[in-house]
Amino acid sequence: MAKNRIGHILVIRLSAMGDVAMTVPVLLALTDKYPDVKITFLTKPFFAPIISKIPNVSVFTADVKGAHKGPLGLWKLFKQLREMDVDAVADLHNVLRSNILKIFFGLYGIPVEQMDKGRKEKRKLISGKIKELHSLTPMYLRYRSVFERHGFEFSVHKAHVLGKHRITTDFGTSFIPKGKKLIGIAPFAAFSGKIYPLALMETLISELAALKDVKILLFGGGQKERTVLEDWDQKFAGCTSIAGKLPFKAELALISNLEVMISMDSGNGHLAAMYGVPVITLWGVTHPAAGFAPFGQSVENQIVSNRDEFPLIPTSVYGNKFPPGYDQVMKTISPEQIVKRVRQILIID
Repeated sequence: MAKNRIGHILVIRLSAMGDVAMTVPVLLALTDKYPDVKITFLTKPFFAPIISKIPNVSVFTADVKGAHKGPLGLWKLFKQLREMDVDAVADLHNVLRSNILKIFFGLYGIPVEQMDKGRKEKRKLISGKIKELHSLTPMYLRYRSVFERHGFEFSVHKAHVLGKHRITTDFGTSFIPKGKKLIGIAPFAAFSGKIYPLALMETLISELAALKDVKILLFGGGQKERTVLEDWDQKFAGCTSIAGKLPFKAELALISNLEVMISMDSGNGHLAAMYGVPVITLWGVTHPAAGFAPFGQSVENQIVSNRDEFPLIPTSVYGNKFPPGYDQVMKTISPEQIVKRVRQILIID
């Protein structure tokens, strides 16, 4: 029990997928140290499977586009949450919705601690005036600090990850052939500044597919992405697109069984990292110094674009802003660099 005797804590993280995934090591560490503390995790319905395997954690989903939309909807949500008799709130999101909920909880004397997003230091990082980058506080430590202010003291280390899902359903035999090393590739991201050029990605897939005893699984979301992934599925033997073929829970099971994931600065990398999977992250106009590197990954797994050629990197925290010409930054990352790191992780000569 925490020193202030909090028995039930509400944790708020409504989006996005990668940010929700980064809460997992922190929640595992917290429940490991304080097994008697009950946790209710407030998030969107789609993200519930990310949290569902953590001991002592139950998920409450918010319908932010329907029943819980707007101030009146948030008041309804608050009343539902208040019926659960939470002792404290850990806001790991710190956005307008959670700030409104903070006001409601405050009216009833329920303490709320919120994540410090470090906006000032992030603005300095992307100012283009810093020659030598110094890493900001990683996201998982920002999360942990919220619980610390509530009186919970604990460490988070690399062992605080989820275990592999046991594959027992029929889809396992088709997507996970025996004797093959599974390589996951998630080639897309929310913003173009974080996406590896598709021509180079195709070269990379071709070189990886030529490796002995490997199977490549391609992950993606929208219809345009699926079209590209299906094309590669048809083009390269031993390469299969997962996009749109499985429910999210089943995708997580596959991700948990990967030998390595190649990801952009995006959610799929964080999903793999929460299972302790080695994640090779390709960085464009963003940079791991901002604190968003996947949990527990080595520096060698962070392959960044060339700052000598493009000294303004990082141009933004989320990859949505960059000056003219900076849409070319990821061309400074060669497929050979990535293949070399994959070989090192898989121990292939």
